[in-house]
Amino acid sequence: MITLAHYLVLSAILFALSVTGIFLNRKNLIILLMCIELMLLSVNLNFIAFSYFLGDLTGQIFVFFILTVAAAEAAIGLAILVLVFRNRQTINVRDLDEMRG
Repeated sequence: MITLAHYLVLSAILFALSVTGIFLNRKNLIILLMCIELMLLSVNLNFIAFSYFLGDLTGQIFVFFILTVAAAEAAIGLAILVLVFRNRQTINVRDLDEMRG
C-alpha cells in the first residue's frame, strides 16, 4: 500500500532535482524553464496527495489553477525565448546579462 509518506518523498525528490537543476545550470534557458515546470509539478503532487488522503477536494482545485499558471508561464517563456534567440542568436543565459533599449 502506498502511503502519504511515499508521495511526499517523491515530491521532495522532484523538488530537490528542480532546485539543483536551477542552481547548477546557468547556461541554457530551456533547461531553466523545464526545472521551474518540474518544481510546479512537485508542488501539484503534494496538493493531490494531501487532498486524497484528507478526503478534501480543495487541493485538487488548486492544482487546476497551478496548471493554468504553468501553461501560461511556459507559453510566455517560450515566446520570450524565441524573441531572444532571434535578436541575439543565442539562448545562453550568461550572454543575456545586459539589456539594451
